[in-house]
Amino acid sequence: MSEITNILVVGTGGQGVMTATEILAEAAIAFGHDVKKTEVAGMAQRGGVVSSHLRFGPRVLSPQISPGTADVLLGFEAAEGMRWRHMLRPDGLALMNTGRLVPPVVDIGLYDYPEDPVAEVRAAGTRVFSFDASAIAKELGDIRLGNTVMLGAISDHLPFSAEVLEQCILKRFATKKPELIELNRRAFAAGRAAAAQAAQTEAA
Repeated sequence: MSEITNILVVGTGGQGVMTATEILAEAAIAFGHDVKKTEVAGMAQRGGVVSSHLRFGPRVLSPQISPGTADVLLGFEAAEGMRWRHMLRPDGLALMNTGRLVPPVVDIGLYDYPEDPVAEVRAAGTRVFSFDASAIAKELGDIRLGNTVMLGAISDHLPFSAEVLEQCILKRFATKKPELIELNRRAFAAGRAAAAQAAQTEAA
């Protein structure tokens, strides 16, 4: 990686894309980085597409990631991950949730949902670690934990420790119910484990 780390987070409205980017930014700031971020939401509240650019390093001038320069693509939704693959650098990493969340543009017939978005990204030569973050979140009892699962997945692919990121997540629940802290701790650990297992599968 260069001095500047570029992370692109994409998904659909309601998945917590912007919250995840905020938490990543907080962790980078806690580690002493200069941080810039930007978000684009299309009818986010109705399940429309959402993308968020995050750049951090010693000194960052622009929040915008140029095509072909993202170090990590964090795809909360697989088809959106596929759609943004061109943003990754050749040796970049795509972390993709295989849980299917079809956006409204597909339901109303404007676009066809790809048969296997993860396979298409792999076929393009991109390194992909894929796992069902939505199913993991449901197993833990709340689909909204998918956000924390995805953050757990990216935590070992950042230029600072996973513990820094985990603390930024848990801090958000410090004044709420203790069980929320424990649930998010478990979701973060599950995301780390899922990404690690996906990495082993990819290497096999």
